[in-house]
Amino acid sequence: MSRTPKSFLFEALPSWHALAVADVLTALDADEHLGLSAHAVSQRLQQHGENRLPEKQGRPGWLRFLAQFHNALIYVLLAAGLTTLALGSFIDAGVILSVVLINAIIGHVQEGKAEQALAAVHGMLAGKATVLRDGERHLIDAAELVPGDIVLLEPGDKIPADLRLTRVKNLRIVESALTGESVPVEKSSAAVAPEAGLGDRSCLCFSGTLVSAGQGQGVVIATGASTEIGRIGTLVGDIQGLLTPLMRRLDQFARQITGFILGVALLTMGYGHFVARMDALELFLAVVGLAVAAIPEGMPAVVTIVLAIGTRAMARQKAIVRRLPAVETLGSVTVICTDKTGTLTRNEMTAVRLVLPQAELSVTGTGYEPEGGIHLARQADQTGRSDRPLDPLQLPALQELARAALLCNDAQLRHEAELGWSILGDPTEGALLVLARKAGLEQQATQAEFPRVDALPFESERQFMVTLHHDHQGRHFALLKGAPEKVLALCCSQDGGAPLEADRWHAAVGRAASAGERVLAVAQCDWSPECSSLNWQDIGRRFDLLGLVGMIDPPREEAIAAVAECQRAGIRVKMITGDHAVTAAAIGAQLGLAADRTLTGEAIERLDDASLQQQAAQIDVFARASPEHKLRLIAALQARGQLVAMTGDGVNDAPALKSADIGVAMGGKGTDVAREASDLVLTDDNFATIARAVREGRVVYDNIKKSLMHMLPTNGGEAGVILLAIFAGLPLPVTAGQILWVNTVTSVTLALSLAFEPAERGVMQQTPRPTTESIITRALGYRILFVILLMVCATFAVFNWELNRGNSLELARTAAVNMIVTCELFYLFNVRHFTEHAFKRETLTGNPVALGVAGILVGLQLLFTYAPPMQQLFRSVPLDASSWAVILGFGLLLFVLVEAEKAVLRQARVHRI
Repeated sequence: MSRTPKSFLFEALPSWHALAVADVLTALDADEHLGLSAHAVSQRLQQHGENRLPEKQGRPGWLRFLAQFHNALIYVLLAAGLTTLALGSFIDAGVILSVVLINAIIGHVQEGKAEQALAAVHGMLAGKATVLRDGERHLIDAAELVPGDIVLLEPGDKIPADLRLTRVKNLRIVESALTGESVPVEKSSAAVAPEAGLGDRSCLCFSGTLVSAGQGQGVVIATGASTEIGRIGTLVGDIQGLLTPLMRRLDQFARQITGFILGVALLTMGYGHFVARMDALELFLAVVGLAVAAIPEGMPAVVTIVLAIGTRAMARQKAIVRRLPAVETLGSVTVICTDKTGTLTRNEMTAVRLVLPQAELSVTGTGYEPEGGIHLARQADQTGRSDRPLDPLQLPALQELARAALLCNDAQLRHEAELGWSILGDPTEGALLVLARKAGLEQQATQAEFPRVDALPFESERQFMVTLHHDHQGRHFALLKGAPEKVLALCCSQDGGAPLEADRWHAAVGRAASAGERVLAVAQCDWSPECSSLNWQDIGRRFDLLGLVGMIDPPREEAIAAVAECQRAGIRVKMITGDHAVTAAAIGAQLGLAADRTLTGEAIERLDDASLQQQAAQIDVFARASPEHKLRLIAALQARGQLVAMTGDGVNDAPALKSADIGVAMGGKGTDVAREASDLVLTDDNFATIARAVREGRVVYDNIKKSLMHMLPTNGGEAGVILLAIFAGLPLPVTAGQILWVNTVTSVTLALSLAFEPAERGVMQQTPRPTTESIITRALGYRILFVILLMVCATFAVFNWELNRGNSLELARTAAVNMIVTCELFYLFNVRHFTEHAFKRETLTGNPVALGVAGILVGLQLLFTYAPPMQQLFRSVPLDASSWAVILGFGLLLFVLVEAEKAVLRQARVHRI
């Protein structure tokens, strides 16, 4: 009976795949035939704990909420809100403080990704397990498993813990969610090399994967957090979320503008007190008005609303945003690292090549949907090119091959109105059924015409399957399907009796394999009618070879176009997969990636960080990559200043999804773990949706930039008017209350209308914005100063003109307020495009929201000027026609001068600011 495990041995032997079965059992002190005793289980359960993932304690909710206020811009907004509250402008103060609260709520709700991802990982663990204990079979809760338990496996089982296989019989495991393998993996009990990668450890089964066929028995080598899935869950929990480029730029800008405003306010206060000898109360109110004018208090609201609008637009494009800033981040990415299986490909095996005795054919169409055709291959290489289509019914050799592939098959092809086409059984056999349907054969009718008499199932040792059939006329025949080298060894002829050309067939197998295809050979022979059964000893060198079928999980056709579009947009696409290097390179070449060089996970482990950074920048295809390899690759790219998006759908993708600047998960076939670790979920599992989302992200960033491009110079213009008046010793052209009015009716409304701007022309032909680019570029800085200068000059010109006409100070201030608002209104139509001219009809009609907001603003200003309650509140007075003519004239002049500046930028080949 089993004793207490040797803990030091268990800890010292992590390479279970490199040990023989006997050594593993000895190390774990386990009995293959009896299992563990109840006493041993109790001791090990106490030592190793339950087979569960540890719960990670997050920050308390109240602390996470308070942390949302720890931001320089929020401090500025709080100061602005309290200042306006002190001035008695309760509405404006309410707006500012509401913006702060809304931002805090959004941040609070969006936090906690790590906890959600870990909760999803928990769901991957199996609920029950069949074990041997004290020599008897027991069905137990998987949480009770301990190292050394003997677990029995049947088709359909979810692996309950990491196992070292001790016995197998045709065992195949679906590991695509963990390793990226497109097809079920054949397992054996033989040890493999110590350096074998995760996908090559054929003697191990990993927790959370599925048994697709066969039977097996294994000993538990790891439970809970020690399993491969547990390790991935730990990686997900340990990764800290990254700030998006927009958040970094806004945070930097908030600190800059805070220091600038405080510095100007102190300088103005000192000048007014010590030099101008202004009244203390008057000076204080003037400085407060200066601060209120300069602070872009509407910026967080505008940014949040623009992002929300982009979120809705992306949802219409089948991309669900889980975190608002991800909308903008997509538009700035420079590299997209993508998984292969299920992301760039359909995760559905497809027959793409047929080799017949007299011809080589190519098959079109992808996935399990039986659409496509069969063509005569132009040349026998991996280009996949073909010319004229063929009628499959006119090719007897093709009909024989397709019929044999259909009959020597245990899968079923199904069609459901809502779910479409799917297969029940092995994906490789499903691909053969689809091929047969493309060749004009119907499964049920063909099976009825040639019913099966007997079968020898596929076995890993023999690597082929045999079925026996008859045709209702007394003829019996056997069909053989399997690995080419095994089937060719059992064939003595081809093409109905001609001598077998072995060298030609081996060359064809090599061509298909070099293209990353999985190759099956199909053969048949006549069988004695008196013999109604099959025996392994009767399977000898007597078969006639019908042909070869090359299969691959092909790239989505729309993914090829999407990769090309991303490359035109200056975005590098890199494929990181757990699949084999040859298959990865073949798919990469079809996608248009630089697939001449492939870096494997084994090679990644040998590289130091500096070398990996260089290789990661040059190579597009990475194969046999584990979760740690993906993390290192992303970190290497980020270290070189790249903004990285990572796409994926499996458990193995979750850590990389979270560590990337933006994680993009597949919503259909993707795992819950991947979705919870992501920022963006594609509901159609289509890589092409990423290209559309990138375009939308760029539009969002452009619209945020346009909103800031309107807000900053207009706020600066308002502050400049007050600042100049103080330093020039002139009466203030506007009062603090009037500045609050202008901010209330223009700062958010006009800038917000730019959130609805359509895309600039050529938005996907521009290279991504540099990650180090400041939110205030040199061109934007010049624009801000230029517009501030124009606004200050126009406002003082109108203000002084009214005073020189002999009008009152109140009328001059009323005119000055309307001048500021008019400048902002005209400038709104300047900034609808970065440098493209606005002298066209589209300037007025292209954004109905901007036109509507302009109309509302005109109405509000008329109320400000002529409504008695507003006159009493803001001390405004009515203006005559000549005043309006001058105001509109200066507004039009500002519009024309800004257009002239845009013309200069176009001459300098500057297309965005």
